[in-house]
Amino acid sequence: MALPVLSSSGVKFRRVLAHFPQELSLAFAYGSGVFRQAGPSAGHSENNMLDFVFAVDDSVTWHMMNLLKNKSHYSFLKVFGPKQISNIQSYGAGIYYNTLVPCNGRMIKYGVISTDALIDDLLHWKTLYVAGRLQKPVKILTQNENGKLQAALVSNLKSAVTAAFLMLPESFSEEDLYMQIAGLSYSGDFRMIIGEDRSKVQNIVKPNVPYFQKLYSNILQDCPQVVYKHHLGRLEIDKSPEGQFTQLMALPKNLQQKITSLVDPPGKNRDVEEILLQVAHDPDCGLVVHQGISGIVRSSSIVQSAKTILTAGAKKSVIYSVKKLYKMTKGWLKKTS
Repeated sequence: MALPVLSSSGVKFRRVLAHFPQELSLAFAYGSGVFRQAGPSAGHSENNMLDFVFAVDDSVTWHMMNLLKNKSHYSFLKVFGPKQISNIQSYGAGIYYNTLVPCNGRMIKYGVISTDALIDDLLHWKTLYVAGRLQKPVKILTQNENGKLQAALVSNLKSAVTAAFLMLPESFSEEDLYMQIAGLSYSGDFRMIIGEDRSKVQNIVKPNVPYFQKLYSNILQDCPQVVYKHHLGRLEIDKSPEGQFTQLMALPKNLQQKITSLVDPPGKNRDVEEILLQVAHDPDCGLVVHQGISGIVRSSSIVQSAKTILTAGAKKSVIYSVKKLYKMTKGWLKKTS
């Protein structure tokens, strides 16, 4: 199954790409500058920063070429050269961000991740950082013929559906499903307490349900564990212990390990399958899955945010944080007014 490509016919994204080295295995744009969102960002997408992720096969070579073309994008770390920049990239979520970069009359932020690190995150949810972004609508700008990457992109979407099923009741709406999926990568993210609008998930989903449908409708139609009433926008899933065990066994490896570490007392070292079978019979199965996801996201978001101080530099970090806090406060005031 091919991943649905939510590509843009707009020239502005490809004009941005033209400023960078072209050795990309995948490039996509995401966020409120690309897709309309409800809340404080509504109606102001032309003023919002454009967010990009570039996946590259060789990070050292790509940063070397980018330093030649766009040295001013980097913080003081540029003096250490491409090898050290790539080493710093490997920490946390495995992505290196340059932020608040003026480009073609807009402010942009772009992250660079190695193709191997991206595939690892998509398949195993090592950090759920970039994999989480790719569970929501994005605009694919370029993608090479890497079959392993293509399969990993689809696998990530299927895993998102499986995890969401485990945290939802027996019957629910399509919008409920997309809210659960969109919230996966925010579970446990400390920035949802400080720095992000707490209605962010709802603001992402509500105006973009058709885009979520384009991403997930084929997966839902092919899934044997769900009754997908597309015309009614309703779904019913198997919540029996047997059904939940099947879903737990299909989760990404790192999430399975997080769940087993939550349930299995230290020193017992039971088989993963045995532990997941116990969780499948637990009335709080969905809560355990949520806690496992939160554990993955919490650690990666903390390290990645700390890394931003280095990759963006102190001045840009302060400006970026102030903008996030302003957005969060604006959203909170709108809700209370």
